[in-house]
Amino acid sequence: MENEGMIIGYTGNSSYGVRYVQYNILGNLFEVSSKYVPPIQALGRGASGIVCCARNAETNEEVAIKKVGNAFDNRIDAKRTLREIKLLCHMDHENIIKIKDIIPPPMKESFNDVYIVYELMDTDLHQIIRSKQALTDDHCQVSLMNLNPFCNLYVVDLFV
Repeated sequence: MENEGMIIGYTGNSSYGVRYVQYNILGNLFEVSSKYVPPIQALGRGASGIVCCARNAETNEEVAIKKVGNAFDNRIDAKRTLREIKLLCHMDHENIIKIKDIIPPPMKESFNDVYIVYELMDTDLHQIIRSKQALTDDHCQVSLMNLNPFCNLYVVDLFV
């Protein structure tokens, strides 16, 4: 796709005094803080948004940025996005992805998309399940042990 992951524009200083950069990711406009620099590459598209990877220029760390487009168009999606952010901000476990940052919108008046910055992972459960490589008993046992932190969520009534 033409201009994929390339800077396609700059937004002046935002409501927060931050400079923003615009990228084309899978045909969608990503408008993120200028501290997230190329290479910007698409990682995938899911039910709740589009994910790309970038580098945080301040920490030199590679991160994943998820754009939840039109996050407030319907109440269910808005609540789902808020729930994801609130839960992950309270989680601290090696098997649960961590939120590194929430990118504020360039202009408060036109706040419609939510950008969540995560630690960049090598793979996800979906890729493992779809892989043609057979899962051994050891793989299954480790996967089940990795699900253990989620069992604790029900105990503390976080999933209501």
